[in-house]
Amino acid sequence: MSSANKAPQPPYMGIDREKAAAALSDPIDTTRFAKAAAFAAKGREDLAKRGHAPDGDKRLRRFSTWEVCRYLIPVAASHFRRVLKANPDLPQGYGEGGSKWFSLDEIMTLRAHFAAEGAADREYLPWRPKGQPAKIISVANFKGGVGKTSTAAHLAMSAALDGYKVLVIDLDSQGSMTSIMGGTVQDEWQTAFPLLAKDYALNVEVENREREAAGAAPLPFDETLAEARSMKARDLIQSTHWPNIDLIGAQLNLYWAEFQVPVWRMQLRSWPLWDALSNALAGEDILDDYDIVVLDTPPALGYLTINALAAADILLVPLGASYLEFDSTGRFFDMLYSTFASIEDGENAVRRQAGLPEMKFEWDAVRAILTRFDANQQTDLANVIQAYFGDFMTAHRQEMTAMVGQAGEHLNGIYESDYREFNRETYIRGRETFDRTWAEVKSVLLGTWWRDVQMEQNAEEA
Repeated sequence: MSSANKAPQPPYMGIDREKAAAALSDPIDTTRFAKAAAFAAKGREDLAKRGHAPDGDKRLRRFSTWEVCRYLIPVAASHFRRVLKANPDLPQGYGEGGSKWFSLDEIMTLRAHFAAEGAADREYLPWRPKGQPAKIISVANFKGGVGKTSTAAHLAMSAALDGYKVLVIDLDSQGSMTSIMGGTVQDEWQTAFPLLAKDYALNVEVENREREAAGAAPLPFDETLAEARSMKARDLIQSTHWPNIDLIGAQLNLYWAEFQVPVWRMQLRSWPLWDALSNALAGEDILDDYDIVVLDTPPALGYLTINALAAADILLVPLGASYLEFDSTGRFFDMLYSTFASIEDGENAVRRQAGLPEMKFEWDAVRAILTRFDANQQTDLANVIQAYFGDFMTAHRQEMTAMVGQAGEHLNGIYESDYREFNRETYIRGRETFDRTWAEVKSVLLGTWWRDVQMEQNAEEA
């Protein structure tokens, strides 16, 4: 065989060392990272604005009569048009002809009208029991790239389209959820960090009063704690381009909490750091202002994630249908057990000595969700994962479709994409994957609320 017919060497063989060295830049110092960060910030701003309005602000699109009647209000299009014609004071929509376009604010007004005047057997407004606090849903997994933020964002949007009022709290210093929601965060004082700091400050105040009475030196109460002490959770909440989704955003400096929280804990060992976020939401009645609170967590089991998990009523764990993600998620559950069981053991040892009732972490429900699913290649492995995780798993698997990918590239959720940009069947299929996820999560949500109501009634009767 002639040399001309030989297969070429693989690209990693025969590399010229001198040319490789000549292609290198000078050694990299720390200032080069600052330059790269500046370029990336400029690029992020440019890319983000591609999904925004010309002035840089995100705006939620309008929804057509077809979408309203198919997905949002259970009424036939012909009857919908007759109701609008008979009630000119109701929002009439924009556009000419039979297909009108409505803002979500207008749709909420129409929902309320149909709830008051429509058929008694139709669900025009979502159910939320009176007197019950908002349910907190944490979306967590310490493996990155599993679709965690995408799942959290679409759940918030699904709930909002369904008529619920939602608060999203971004606890990931990468701030991806904040970008999706069009939020603006200047520094850590506009993130959840002050909530943790305030909870510590309140505990220090109690401790220092006891120390003063005992004649002991007080714990330090610096400017950070003093500033956090004066802040309220509502100071951090910003509105979004969704009329019924609010946001507490995140940015890079939020990661400072992962270093500061353990320092505070060392200074005051009795501080229950895992309850800081729960205390902030419950203590300032935030849970009365919303129906659902969605917590998007970092891809790590740090102090921010521990707070999110401790605060959660419902825990959702996204993972892909791969061996590594299945293995990593199993280890995540193992770490959850060891972390929270350790907290319980330590706390209850102290409580028993003090004659106090023991504490216990509990969640209303836990569900693992398969994301980015490819039925052609991953069905067998998905079935294995389903078998091993059992009732932890949702039945529905979020498929990866062209529409899902395109929406992500434009920093939009599926529901923010105009269906006219797609083949209608493509839109229906792309939307269905998140609609079905929301249906399962909503079933869990309603079930937990219903159970709470029944337990409360049984307690009253007893």
